[in-house]
Amino acid sequence: MSHFAEINNDNRVIRVLVGDNNDPMGDEGHQWLINNLGGTWIKTSYNGNIRFNFAGVGDIYDLEADAFYKTQPYPSWSLDSNYQWQPPIPMPDKIKTWKWDEEKLEWQLLEN
Repeated sequence: MSHFAEINNDNRVIRVLVGDNNDPMGDEGHQWLINNLGGTWIKTSYNGNIRFNFAGVGDIYDLEADAFYKTQPYPSWSLDSNYQWQPPIPMPDKIKTWKWDEEKLEWQLLEN
């Protein structure tokens, strides 16, 4: 299976399609998308094997880095070398449910 993300002029992903073909490089599927649907299509990997992250609708494609990444969730968060957004303070633990408070720049424990 090959996955391809269509990006608009702002390098935002507008849709992701999957094709079943026997071409390991996905060139046949890529050409079919261009010939039949038009637009700009970039191959993406469900496993994140290429372009760092699997593309989703609304994601950003960075042409220079050749990477897909999510929209910045909070102004204080920064993009790491794997194109994942990181908070200024790591989440205390992943067992409990936390929510980021941008105003206080801290994690808030949610009641279960």
